[in-house]
Amino acid sequence: MPCIDLVWFNAGGGHRAAAQALEQVMVAQGRPWQIRKVNLTEVLDPTNLFRRVTGMDPEDVYNRRLASGFTLGLAQELKLLQSLIRLGHTVLVQRLARHWQATRPDMVVSLIPNFNRALHDSLAQALPGVPFVTVLTDMADHPPNFWIEPDLRQHVICGTDHAAQQALRSGCEASRVHRSRGMILRPEFHMRPAFDRVAERCRVGLDADTPTGLVLFGGTGSRVMKRIATELPGTPLILMCGRNEALAARLRALPRSAGDAPRVVVGYTPDVAHWMRMADFFIGKPGPGSLSEAVQLGLPVIVTRNAWTMPQERWNTDWVRQQGAGLVLRSFHEVGGAVGEIIAHMAAYRERVAGIANHAVFDVPQILERILALSGSALRQPQDLVESSD
Repeated sequence: MPCIDLVWFNAGGGHRAAAQALEQVMVAQGRPWQIRKVNLTEVLDPTNLFRRVTGMDPEDVYNRRLASGFTLGLAQELKLLQSLIRLGHTVLVQRLARHWQATRPDMVVSLIPNFNRALHDSLAQALPGVPFVTVLTDMADHPPNFWIEPDLRQHVICGTDHAAQQALRSGCEASRVHRSRGMILRPEFHMRPAFDRVAERCRVGLDADTPTGLVLFGGTGSRVMKRIATELPGTPLILMCGRNEALAARLRALPRSAGDAPRVVVGYTPDVAHWMRMADFFIGKPGPGSLSEAVQLGLPVIVTRNAWTMPQERWNTDWVRQQGAGLVLRSFHEVGGAVGEIIAHMAAYRERVAGIANHAVFDVPQILERILALSGSALRQPQDLVESSD
């Protein structure tokens, strides 16, 4: 039985979610594969030395920046991180090669950026001929050396035409650039359960018929949610705080006036899709996962693009404009007018959003199956591997 390793880490949350979604779908499809999720942090630091010295995991630095909303300067920090990874390349390759030699995968699938050269080189050293695949969990690459390493024998699976064109322009072989339809979403976002939105809204204290916004800034929330709630006193809101209980407490403690619309503050929940189905539109950062989830469930989006927007997410705002899926603001100080615009033209926005297809979580296993089947001959004759157009 072929063994497929899905490599992820906890920076953000989309990488872990993509690995879990792929595993769930592959198992449900009955594919004759052994699926293993590989946390890169645990492989590189098996004794938790970083945590014992600093009191936190390496990803916590990034995640705390997201939660605070202080993301200015991340582009420069990314360059520094990439320089450090390059400096430690030899050590990383040696450690990863020992892991591959011990675990013997038949395919390695990376769902993370920045470390793909080390992952590729270590696999080639330890198990020559085993295919290495990178699945972009971003809508676009942020070159250089973020997702795509053009001089490697690396398969890349891209969820947008823009990312696929980036890969080709960077010099990747056409036969190794594959196209999925959108970003990987958990299977529940593709389901159509029986759902009484009016009843569910009433159950949690929201207005049955008043347009309601869902505010989401990833799994750690963001302090900008307080500003959004303050700017929208007359709009019913579902405020998703993730694991940030301190933020949830502050939002619940916000002063209320007699005429204010109801608000529901939600802590950590695995069922984001349930809450999205209660809403009419989405407000948040232009992350590839949350944008795709909202659009999949029919919600027009309101996002910002400014100096605080993370560099790897800036192109996503171009996608919003191109698709007509919502509004891109300079600041959430403008959110009141944006909500009015969305509500006034809700039917048109919903029609455009409904036309955006996403089947990535089902496309990717099919692409991996073809790569795995051809892996023996593909490394000798890469032109024989036909590009996926699913």
